[in-house]
Amino acid sequence: MKHEIDLKKYEIRTDLVADLLSEGKIEGISTSEEQYKAVHVLDVLIYEKNNPLNKRPGRYVTIEFKDVTDKNNAKDVEDVFIKYLKEFLKDENISFDKKALIVGLGNRDSTPDSLGPKVVEDVLVTKYLFDMEEVTPSSDYRNVSCFIPGVMASTGFESRDMIESLVSLGKPDFLIVVDALASSAISRVNQTIQISNTGIHPGSGVGNKRKELSKETLNIPVISIGVPTVIDAIVLVSDTIQFLYQHFSYHMKNINKNKLAPITMIDPSKCEEELTEEEKENLLGHIGSLSEEELQELIYEVLTPIGYHMVVTPKEVDFIVLKLASLIASGINRTLHKNFDN
Repeated sequence: MKHEIDLKKYEIRTDLVADLLSEGKIEGISTSEEQYKAVHVLDVLIYEKNNPLNKRPGRYVTIEFKDVTDKNNAKDVEDVFIKYLKEFLKDENISFDKKALIVGLGNRDSTPDSLGPKVVEDVLVTKYLFDMEEVTPSSDYRNVSCFIPGVMASTGFESRDMIESLVSLGKPDFLIVVDALASSAISRVNQTIQISNTGIHPGSGVGNKRKELSKETLNIPVISIGVPTVIDAIVLVSDTIQFLYQHFSYHMKNINKNKLAPITMIDPSKCEEELTEEEKENLLGHIGSLSEEELQELIYEVLTPIGYHMVVTPKEVDFIVLKLASLIASGINRTLHKNFDN
């Protein structure tokens, strides 16, 4: 009899609700989808505390895209990001006169974890102008302050403890937190922005959860913005094998066509054809006969004992993180201030 496999024990990490959703209706959860040109949006509302995803009740918006290095595509992504960020402010009844604190979580010295600090560096800070009464709440600018707490290994302090102190001192009306996340899908790494009103655990993207930042712990609304910049090596190897199946399936079923797309133009994740179990076994032997769960179990058993249970990131992550940080910072500025000029 086939044994049950508990993937939780393999510590495969994801911070994205979109990674956890399976096809079909899930009790306590409602979903809707929208398409804006090449940008896909998944809007998830979790309204029951005890839900199959084991996530905090609230709203999760996942914005999926392809290439933010393309100027036109980046503009479309930013417009969609602004649209939904404004909706979150509206959901939390946050008016224009409310003060904002923007926090960039992460380690600026570690490229995949530097998204938060890089975003905050480009956010327009106006609190000091309000303090000096050079601008007033009736102007086109909102009262905005920023903070980069760093990481506990460098400061010795919990991020939440420092943020709690700032909240007590500056009395912002709401908090926007930006952080790098982890995904369990190759297709979403550096190609997804998740916005949520449920708070965040600093360090969760690399499996090092600290004290949470949420409305329950800080007593003000907390909107979290995250981009998955890393993926577990176990999932990477497993997905690569699945893409290999789809690649061979596409060529086997289309080899007799007059025009077969060049290999470099094929997105294996978009190939719906699948190999039969016999074809998989002929291709990869015993490994081809394993289910996806069994394959992940095997990869875990091979990699972990020799110390290779890693999270990995694309080689161009430094360039992509800069582009994403600029996009998110611009989106925050355009959302929080009126008539903001890029």
